[in-house]
Amino acid sequence: MRQRIIVDVDTGVDDSLALLYLLASPEAEIAGIASTAGNVPAAQVAINNLAWLDLAGAPEIEVALGAADPLEIPLRTTEDTHGPHGVGYAELPAPTRSISSRTAARMWVDLARQQPGELIGLCTGPLTNLALALREEPELPRLLRRLVVMGGAFNHPGNTTPTNEWNIHVDPEAAKIVFDAFSAAPADRRPIVCPLDITESIEMRPAHLVRLAERAGSRPIETVSPADPPRARSAASNPIIKQLTDAVRFYFDFHDGYDLGYLAHMHDPFAAAVALDPTLARTRPATVDVELAGTLTRATTVADWAGMWGRAPNADIVVGTDPGEFFDRMIARIGDYARARYPGELRGDVVTPPR
Repeated sequence: MRQRIIVDVDTGVDDSLALLYLLASPEAEIAGIASTAGNVPAAQVAINNLAWLDLAGAPEIEVALGAADPLEIPLRTTEDTHGPHGVGYAELPAPTRSISSRTAARMWVDLARQQPGELIGLCTGPLTNLALALREEPELPRLLRRLVVMGGAFNHPGNTTPTNEWNIHVDPEAAKIVFDAFSAAPADRRPIVCPLDITESIEMRPAHLVRLAERAGSRPIETVSPADPPRARSAASNPIIKQLTDAVRFYFDFHDGYDLGYLAHMHDPFAAAVALDPTLARTRPATVDVELAGTLTRATTVADWAGMWGRAPNADIVVGTDPGEFFDRMIARIGDYARARYPGELRGDVVTPPR
């Protein structure tokens, strides 16, 4: 039986791969896509989502527009990380699909009520839409089958401030609402949280792009490098591989610019993989709260591992995984999907992108 999943994303380079991972997974059926403001404004996120669905030849999937701003603070976006439109150097064709007439929060509530106990929720961006949905339907923690959240940092430095992670940083009030609400969830429905502690170990490198192109039967096989100028564009014959290569190369350039190496942290596709198969992750229960008042630590996720607060655990935090197993799955699924969607002939040799 296929697993029905509602995806809440701020697309985003790695969100893009998360969407493709789900589309390429035979056990997944995307029930709806909520577009949340984060990496870029919500309206651009929605356009990106629609464009990826077009490119992937996906069936009709509802794409709903989320709130334009966080609950209580101005929106902060991160085009320096993901590119001016959120998809790096990729230039996606204008979408032919339309945005839903209902809001993202309304979609969350309606789908969960229609399919109690069946729907998986996956959040790879700020939690604004889910917080708004919880205000309307406090029973969501019991209505959802499972919730997976990419967010937070626990025994690990932040990637936005010294102590906090981007998704929580954008809307900490929303994150607190979500964690507080799921304190009432049964133990078997606690959110699975994929924090920076683990997702920064999911390092995509140029060799992974080579493997992906080979799996898709795309030619020429391109090896990207830090020597490639920003104006370089992929010549891949497979349109999905072409756009992914251009998107991910921007992400490589960003990480390299911060002395992290010529790589990209694949936070969101890892969370998508865990949403479909929690056995990919080793987890540990904890009580999670979000700091809202600290002068230096606002938006920090705090985990009580030892029960010092006297409150029951409200999250299962991922503490371990096998990155190699994840990349094997991602490359096989997206590669096979791209090949089936665009079964072009094989040709050419290994080259670097055109200058």
